Amino acid sequence: MTFTYQRRYRGKLKAAIFDWAGTIVDFGSLAPAAVFVEVFKRAGVPLTIEEARGPMGMHKRTHIALLTELESVRAGWRKKHGRLPGEADIDRLYADFIPLQLKCLSDFSALIPGTKETVAALRRRGLKIGTTTGYNAEMVAINEKDAKKQGLTPDCVVSASDVLEGRPSPFMAQIAMMRLGVYPVEACVKIDDTRPGVDEGLNAGMWTIGVSVSGNEVGLSLKDWKKLPKAEQQSKREAAATRMHQAGAHYVVDSVAEMLPCIDDIEARLARGERP
Repeated sequence: MTFTYQRRYRGKLKAAIFDWAGTIVDFGSLAPAAVFVEVFKRAGVPLTIEEARGPMGMHKRTHIALLTELESVRAGWRKKHGRLPGEADIDRLYADFIPLQLKCLSDFSALIPGTKETVAALRRRGLKIGTTTGYNAEMVAINEKDAKKQGLTPDCVVSASDVLEGRPSPFMAQIAMMRLGVYPVEACVKIDDTRPGVDEGLNAGMWTIGVSVSGNEVGLSLKDWKKLPKAEQQSKREAAATRMHQAGAHYVVDSVAEMLPCIDDIEARLARGERP
């Protein structure tokens, strides 16, 4: 009888790669959602905040392109402009989006509670800290500067403008691995509050942790979240967690403040020879 043997990594995690808005800053991922609504409003086409959140996590131009494919947007565009939106319209919408997004980012750059403590705990365990984002380099530079003022400095920052194709492709996560100097891929965990961000980690071959409450899936500020009755909080939490699980996330937590037990479990699974 002939046997084959499989190579297995049984070491510890080496890197945690975080998304930015809704994951480590900007509770509720409020900054981009409001700007998408405003950009389409200026073009004379109404867009709901729920519609605006649909493709969240992707490169912002790609996000806008996907919004123009919504039936409601196409109908509104035809009514306002007498035709369907095209590539030139997407370019103009994105050009309008950039200065509006840059202008408001610092208003939404507060660290999500527990982020700094979780990152410190990960560093004590020997993990390097990377980040990826649907923002371009100019946008995330503002988040990076504001995070540094609050005591958080990741080891690398990769933006959507660093790759030819953003999420759900694995390329940003893979560049983060290279910049951090870590391998194999199963020694990395990707943490994100959007479904395209979970896809990014899965497509790279990483463990993934989906964030439900603090991010795009619930879409409320911390203040508004705390105002909700407990029963409504639980309903929104469960719905958001279900969507994260359906996206393929290995684990789902309310926020990064609760992710350390996931790290323990991943390392136990790695020790048994499991892979993502």
